[in-house]
Formats: sequence, C-alpha cells, structure tokens
Amino acid sequence: MQYSVKLDAFEGPLDLLLHLIKRMEIDIYDIPVSKITDQYLLYIQTMNELELDVASEYLVMAATLIAIKSKMLLPNPVIEDENDEHYEPEIDPLEELVQQLIEYKRYKEVAQDLQGLESERMLIFTKAPDDLSEFIPDLPPVPQNDGASVYDMLAAFQKLLRRQKLQKPLQTRIARQDVSVDKRMDEVIDILRQSRERVLFTSLFSSRYKDHLIVTFLAILELMKMNKIYVEQENNLDDIIIQLKEETI
Repeated sequence: MQYSVKLDAFEGPLDLLLHLIKRMEIDIYDIPVSKITDQYLLYIQTMNELELDVASEYLVMAATLIAIKSKMLLPNPVIEDENDEHYEPEIDPLEELVQQLIEYKRYKEVAQDLQGLESERMLIFTKAPDDLSEFIPDLPPVPQNDGASVYDMLAAFQKLLRRQKLQKPLQTRIARQDVSVDKRMDEVIDILRQSRERVLFTSLFSSRYKDHLIVTFLAILELMKMNKIYVEQENNLDDIIIQLKEETI
C-alpha cells in the first residue's frame, strides 16, 4: 500500500534543525555536527518509512550536513600565505549554517510575536458590547494543540518503531488489505470516546503490521490538524498523552 502525503506542519529543514537543537539542549553556536547529522538523518528515515512526501530541501540539507561532517573528519589543510594577494580565506560551511539558523530563529520569533499581537488585536472591538449571555453555551474552555509539535510526534513514532523491532520484527502481509486514513480516524475517535480519559500515544498502536502503524500515525496527525484531539507532552521526551476534545465527544 502506497501513501504520498505532504504535511504543512513541516516548515522546512532549518525548522527541523532548530527543533533538534532545542530537543538535544545544545548551544546553537557550538553544534556537534556528527550528533546533529545522525539525528537529522533519523528523522528523514522516519519520514521515508511513513512514505511522506519529503521535500527536496530536506535532502539538500542532509547532503550539506554530511559534507560538513566529512570535512571535519579530515586533517586541517595547510594555511596558505595570508599576505598573498591571491589568497582567499576558505568559508566555514558550519559557520554559514549557524548564521542561517540564527537568522531563521530570529524571523520565527518575530513571526510568533506578530501572531500574538494579531490574536490580541482580534479581541478588541470598537462596537459597544451587547448582552449576549443567553446565546453563550455553558462549555469549558477548549485546550489547543500546542502541547506537542509534529516533530515531537515523529520522535515518539521513532521510539515506537525501535521498541517494536526490539520485541519482535514487524510483520508484513502478503494479501493486500486496504486501511484508509479516514476509517482509522473514526476508530481512534471511538477508542478515545470509550476511554473517557486521556490515553497514551503508544496505546493506539496495538497492531504489529507496518501499514497499520503508518495509517494510525497519519490518522492522529490529521485529527490534530482538524483540532479534534488534544495532544500533550508535559516535559521533553515524556510520553505523549492524547485526549478527545469536548465538542468531538
């Protein structure tokens, strides 16, 4: 079964690198190239296993990281005469990448600040308020899907696959059995509705077949996108908790 899915939540390779830097708690000015490259390639591999449509820019960044990692393993070249008029200092690709990350991080923070200002401005009205209490339903506030990012979900899926492989190799099916994302979304909602409480992310992956694991993961991402579930991760690397929103119940 083949799936070709492109998710808007993936904002680009620089966004993924910033996520890894934050997750690994490393200094952006002192990036361990070997470690960050291995983690980046692991995410790309996970995307491929999920049969997601990985943009070419992710692969270009992967090639860049591998080139930087390889170059740092080589002995330092002999420095030419700096007084020579034809001498041109070699550009450090890692330093160039760090500057790109810093600039991207700055723009991302500004965009988030502007988005916050936009949200605040949307709460301001020039018209005198009317009494609308009789039209307001008595519902608790609905939490938003800001507890776990898509990259956190990918990390959780990586951990799930590693755990499955350690326990028992993933089974494959000879006979094709169609499992649609829409159908699996309904099944996930039913599971959450019957539980009446928060459930672990891993508990939704009861099947050991790879196609079912992939469809389940895509179904959860789609439910997040549709704002039908609340996904929470209290601390970095903690288990992800999933809960059905009130209006979905």
